Amino acid sequence: MRRLLTGCFVTLLLLLNTLILIGPLLVFALLKLVAPGRSRDYASAAVMWIAETWAEIDKLIFAWCIPTQWDIRGDTGLRGDTSYLVISNHQSWVDIPALIQTLNRRTPFFKFFLKKELIWVPFLGLAWWALDYPFMKRYSKAFLAKHPELAGQDLKITQQACELFKRQPVTVVNYLEGTRFTQAKRAQQDSPFTHLLKPKAGGVAFVLAAMGEQLDAILDVTVVYPQDRIPGFWDLISGAVPRVIVDIRTRELDPALWQGDYENDPAFRQTVQNWVNQLWMEKDVRIDEFAR
Repeated sequence: MRRLLTGCFVTLLLLLNTLILIGPLLVFALLKLVAPGRSRDYASAAVMWIAETWAEIDKLIFAWCIPTQWDIRGDTGLRGDTSYLVISNHQSWVDIPALIQTLNRRTPFFKFFLKKELIWVPFLGLAWWALDYPFMKRYSKAFLAKHPELAGQDLKITQQACELFKRQPVTVVNYLEGTRFTQAKRAQQDSPFTHLLKPKAGGVAFVLAAMGEQLDAILDVTVVYPQDRIPGFWDLISGAVPRVIVDIRTRELDPALWQGDYENDPAFRQTVQNWVNQLWMEKDVRIDEFAR
């Protein structure tokens, strides 16, 4: 009964926080849409401040209402004036609050690459646009086979969407597994890793090709739940997650990782895949150590 009441109360507080702040955020988003020049930059800064404040209030709600210990390791030296690419494992919806606990107001507000079609989602599309989430356009191999003249256009569109990051720092989050880890998915993939699915190197190659020169470092983030099972979001907000470990390793970016054609150059593709697989092997070992 206590878990049910805690979960309902935390849900109410999170909802109130969102409803209170979504209004001002959308107002500044509309101002950003119509404002010229420097006024647009002020509106953009206001939107970002509101988003970071929303995240900070969520952190306070968790601190006041649930007993979860956020065991954050290796997070020294994070800066708000530096652009990062975050590479993380993905197991649960709890991963997002874990990133908020770890990165909010310590790095630039983190963003995800979104499909271009999502910009039309009511309210959220405008909010994502105002928060400068990069919208990407990806063409399938089947589509490009029918329209070869469009080869490379998806990358150009995404690069254009990322142009504004040349004027401001950014944190871009990339989940290389492409989906949340489960033992069933691991077995289906025949993954060589104990705690991870196979990483999709093509996704990070696309991000690096679009933004490589704008990024200063990689944050290799490993999220571990040292309990019997991977918790869900309800487990978190109902107070059933005693501890979450978040390990951060800052890694330098090798320019060679984006100075090639991943789709058409087998040697370059193998280089990126080898780099990703090495990261994943090390991450798998860390998870095993932390989970003991």
